[in-house]
Amino acid sequence: MRAEVRERAGRLPRGEAVAIDDWVEVAGGVYVVGEEGEERRVVLRGVHLGRYPVVNAQFAAFVADARVDVEGELGRRLTEPMLADHPVTGIALADAEAFCAWVSRRLGTAVRLPTGDEWEAAARGRDGRAWPWGDVFDSEHCNSVETGVGFTVPVDAHPGGASECGAEQLAGNVWEWTADRDADGWRLLRGGSWLDSAWGVRAARVLAADPARPTVTTGFRLATGSEEGRKG
Repeated sequence: MRAEVRERAGRLPRGEAVAIDDWVEVAGGVYVVGEEGEERRVVLRGVHLGRYPVVNAQFAAFVADARVDVEGELGRRLTEPMLADHPVTGIALADAEAFCAWVSRRLGTAVRLPTGDEWEAAARGRDGRAWPWGDVFDSEHCNSVETGVGFTVPVDAHPGGASECGAEQLAGNVWEWTADRDADGWRLLRGGSWLDSAWGVRAARVLAADPARPTVTTGFRLATGSEEGRKG
C-alpha cells in the first residue's frame, strides 16, 4: 500500500467511521428462507452480525497493520476521507476472510463471514418479509437503482431500512460475501447493490460470484457466534 495510506490508516482508532464490534443479535429459532415457491424452514442458533458492512476506514487500518500494498481504485477509496464510512469494495473473498482473521485477533473472539441462512434470517426476521423493513419496497430505505445515487453511500445512511434485529444496509449499497458456495465452488453473495433494482435487493436474492474476482459492487459484513443449526 502507498505510504500515505499507511500513514492515515495507522492513525485510525478501531473503526473510526463505525465500531467494528457493533453487533446485532439474530435470535435463535425458526426462520423461513428462500425464494417464493422454494421456501424452506431453517432452525438457527443465536448469532451476532455486524450492524453495518465493513467500511473503508476499518479495512484501511487492516491493510496498514498488514503492510500490504494496495493500488488502483481500492487504494484511492481507502485514502479518501469522504469515503471512510462507505462500505469497502473491490476485495476478493480471500481479502474478506483475512480481515475476519485480523479482527478475531484484535477482539479475542472468532469472527467470520455469515452463512447465507444467517444473513437471510437477519434480513427477513421472523415474519419472512421481502425486504429488511417490510413487504413493500421503499427507495428511501436503501441505495438501489431507484435511489438514483449511482455510487455507494455511508453505511448509516438509511436507518429506516434496518431489519427486525437492527442490522442496516442488508438491501442495496453493496453485495456481501457469505460463507456459502454453490456446486461449482463459487461463493454466494447477498443483498444486492446500488446497481440493482427493487427486485434485485430482496432478502431472498442470491448471486453466485467468482471468489477470486473483486468488484466495485461487492463488500462484506462480519459474524460471530454459533453457526447455523439444523435445517427443516
